[in-house]
Amino acid sequence: MKPAVFDYHSPLELEEALNLLDEFGYDAKIMSGGQSLIPMMNMRLARPLVLIDINHLAELNYIRVTDTVIQIGGLTRHYQVEESNEIERVCPLLTEGMKLIGHSQIRSRGTIGGSVAHADPTAELPVMLTTLGATITLASSEGVRTITTDEFFLTYLTTTIEMNEILVSIDIPLPPARTGYAIDEFTLRKGDFAIVLAAASVTLSEDGKVEAATLCLGGVDGVPVLLNEVTDELIGKVPDHGLIAESCNQIADLVDPEPDIHASSEYRKDLCITYAKRVLERATKRAIQR
Repeated sequence: MKPAVFDYHSPLELEEALNLLDEFGYDAKIMSGGQSLIPMMNMRLARPLVLIDINHLAELNYIRVTDTVIQIGGLTRHYQVEESNEIERVCPLLTEGMKLIGHSQIRSRGTIGGSVAHADPTAELPVMLTTLGATITLASSEGVRTITTDEFFLTYLTTTIEMNEILVSIDIPLPPARTGYAIDEFTLRKGDFAIVLAAASVTLSEDGKVEAATLCLGGVDGVPVLLNEVTDELIGKVPDHGLIAESCNQIADLVDPEPDIHASSEYRKDLCITYAKRVLERATKRAIQR
């Protein structure tokens, strides 16, 4: 199929793109990588009257690592993060998670900002950014605002981005020493969206006890789901297989995924428990090694 007729604009600067948004409002749609938007337009699930292609905004394409934070521009491609040696050194979760996104062709074209703004709850980036405590910066002609992922994601494919805003950057705080990460997912085929995915971060104290931990699930609700009830059980204790398994067994009472053609609710709950245990154990082992 082909998309409905639309007008096309290709601004060269962010200010120009923001002015176009002000001019066309809800009739306009931003396109960066186009990996989700273009198929939706081809199937006529999306029919913007105006397409604003921001691929020439070089100012939004960067990866910067400071002493305290990783900064990634909204137009940065997935493969750039995946292949960054600096990212792999300071935040290996991003490197590992990028390899799970679709296929190499998708990662070569898809952008960080586009994927996050699309807000698919089964996608890897929303779960990774929630696990990492990232913040998202949005720009409009009126200024910029920075919000947490909790404030950003509302429900399925829905965020708090206003019609005159563009996602310009993502900031991820650098973790303390002795922090390990892991991400894993269950898919029907390699490259598919996940039925369930899980990501974890574990920070150990010098005596081997859990100082901080985060567990986030995707595919069980309209937004990434943080399970603080599970990780709170680990704080101040020396983690082992039995402790992690016991804390994860309560997940069946904490999530209520809706059934669909791919999996029943009960099957998804079982997957949640299995993958939560897996990523917490893997993150703990990596924390010991770092």
